[in-house]
Order: sequence, then structure tokens, then C-alpha cells
Amino acid sequence: QVRLVESGGGRVQPGGSLRLSCAAAGFDFSVLVMSWYRQAPGKERELVADITTAGITNYADSVKGRFTISRDNAKNTVYLQMNSLKPEDTAVYYCKVRVLMSGNYWGQGTQVTVSS
Repeated sequence: QVRLVESGGGRVQPGGSLRLSCAAAGFDFSVLVMSWYRQAPGKERELVADITTAGITNYADSVKGRFTISRDNAKNTVYLQMNSLKPEDTAVYYCKVRVLMSGNYWGQGTQVTVSS
């Protein structure tokens, strides 16, 4: 049974930090790319960052220099360290994993609110 369990969201003041985690389990094949997306109210879901099995990363321009994506391949877990948070980072954050021979799977989402 496929499971993606996200954690780490919450409320933080501008300039603060949060760390999101997403643990994936129940796959029969290898997890390839692991990604974080976000969706703010009234906006489309957008890619925040992704990372390959080899550790190659890609970031949205809006988060470069502030967010860091990483993964633990042995645990099939992806992390998103978010620093210098801004009110415009407020959104529901979703993890997505691409699985060999199987396709894409999404987490349930975790709310991040940046507000004073």
C-alpha cells in the first residue's frame, strides 16, 4: 500500500524557518524524482524544488538561496528546509514522488503560514 506522510508545516513569522519532511513507503519499484509543490489560495499548484536519486536539484526562482531540498534514499524521505520565509511563501505544500514503472504519487499536503 502506497503511503506518503508529510510533516513539519505550521505557522511562522517572516524571516523564520521551517523544515518539511515527506516519507514514502509501500512502493514495489525505485523512487526516482522527489519533489515539493505548493498551492496558495486562488493560485495554481507550482513546483518549488525537486531532487533526483543522484542528488541533482532544481529550484523555482522564487525560492533559490532560501530553500534547500534533500533526500535520504535509504528511507525514501525527502526534506525541504525553508529559511528566510516570506508571507508569499504561505501555501499548502505537497510532496510528489515519481516511481519507476508506476507513475507519480502525491502527499496529502501540509499548511505553511508565514505571518506576523
